[in-house]
Amino acid sequence: MRILIIGGTVFLGRHLTEAALAAGHDVTQFNRGTHEVEFSGPVEHIRGDRTGDLSALDGRDWDAVFDTSGYAPSVVRRSARALAGRAGTYMFVSSESVYDLAGRDRYDESTPVATLPAGAGEEVTGETYGPLKALCEQEVEDAFPGAALRIRPGMIIGPNDPTDRFTYWPARAQRDGRVLAPGRPDRPVQLIDVRDLAAWIVSLAERRVAGVFNGAGPAERLTMAGMLAACGIPDPVWVEEGFLLEHGVEPWSELPFWLPEDDEESGLFEGDVTKQVDSGLTFRPLTDTVHDLMAWHATRGTEIGPPTLAPEREAELLVAYAGS
Repeated sequence: MRILIIGGTVFLGRHLTEAALAAGHDVTQFNRGTHEVEFSGPVEHIRGDRTGDLSALDGRDWDAVFDTSGYAPSVVRRSARALAGRAGTYMFVSSESVYDLAGRDRYDESTPVATLPAGAGEEVTGETYGPLKALCEQEVEDAFPGAALRIRPGMIIGPNDPTDRFTYWPARAQRDGRVLAPGRPDRPVQLIDVRDLAAWIVSLAERRVAGVFNGAGPAERLTMAGMLAACGIPDPVWVEEGFLLEHGVEPWSELPFWLPEDDEESGLFEGDVTKQVDSGLTFRPLTDTVHDLMAWHATRGTEIGPPTLAPEREAELLVAYAGS
């Protein structure tokens, strides 16, 4: 196949490139060239900015387009319409955040999506991110009717993750001292290795699959305790949510993968994975992901810092909790 990747150098786009190369496909990247990445095989580079002039793509066609960097509907509209009729499949990376989870404990691909607040533009904020992604999806569907592949991933983890959202936990396991863990140990969590997600997306494109798929995992129920054990933290100190909130601990940012149980988005870790598993998505053991992630992290030369929980603050909270 001839595959065009819009973006292609940061995290999922990078692994999509490698997955496509491993499957024997010809890969072209369209991006600004701000990140220099070495790949395992030859990659054609077309320089350009998707928010501006797309003429560099003129006169070319591809079997599939992978769009990994669309956030504003107007921008996605331009690229999708420019490539309409010149690509077989247009795969858009959306997000599980598109769903309207108010009052819902679980969701699947048929769950209604959130709508943009009245008067909101295309600036990406915590409130507009999901609705904007939903509108981007619609732009792709309009330009590629019957040939749009919309993937709604949950938490993506693995090597080259620039966010440190998951890396915090296995990195914390490497430090001394008792580990503070939030809430209940049996709270469900969902995550997916970026390499499993990338290989699955390539396989869907090979089969010309269209439609909407969640991109979460694993196939079996995973709890917070199970996740931390896989990260090398088998016996943390479980601290009640009320105490954490009372002491100003920021959910998610200071303690990744924690959302209070009464948060309207707490259902994000309750996505149905049936459709994606039936379509061929498989999951490697979480311990393998942790091992490979930390091998990459060791090469970075950087420490995980704010906004994740600082060691001194963690120690203070544990002392206070023990005395409460």
